Amino acid sequence: MVVDIIGDAIDRAAQQEAHRPLPQGAPARMRHLVAALGGSTRAAAEALGISQRTVQRYVRDQIRRPTPAVAAALETELRRRWQPGLQRRAITRAKQNGLTIEARASFGYDAPGGSTDEARMRLITQYIPPSDAARLLDAHQRGVSAAEMQKKVAEALAFHYFRDGGRRAHGLAVEFSHIDYMDVEL
Repeated sequence: MVVDIIGDAIDRAAQQEAHRPLPQGAPARMRHLVAALGGSTRAAAEALGISQRTVQRYVRDQIRRPTPAVAAALETELRRRWQPGLQRRAITRAKQNGLTIEARASFGYDAPGGSTDEARMRLITQYIPPSDAARLLDAHQRGVSAAEMQKKVAEALAFHYFRDGGRRAHGLAVEFSHIDYMDVEL
């Protein structure tokens, strides 16, 4: 199973656009999450992995202190849905202006042993222009698999980093694997 490091990085970048802080306290956060999910306590319970009755108790202020696991899940789910209009605008702006990817991963291509271009762990920070950024973000919004997203990011990074935007190393097969971490700036 491939972990969706790339999708998580895009989501984190979009979530950073929020201006208002999250509500304080578990009951207030739960009420906002329920409202964001169309008023459905069942949907909130499924998203958090707890019972619907527990969600109802939070909403009614009968439970005020969540367990650490529930608190973390509640913050993650609420942050994902917090100020969605600002998140959509950030994605749209990145499609028009491009984005920057910073990744530490095994990156390179087949080369003679000892060459500086053979696959190895590298830290790469690369600007991706609007045409490729739009393809990546559209694929993310369509919900493609993590493996497919990794291929798309590999193609974009290979073209702009190794091939210098198509000016050299034509037809070079680039390897992009073992992603240690990834950050995206919209």
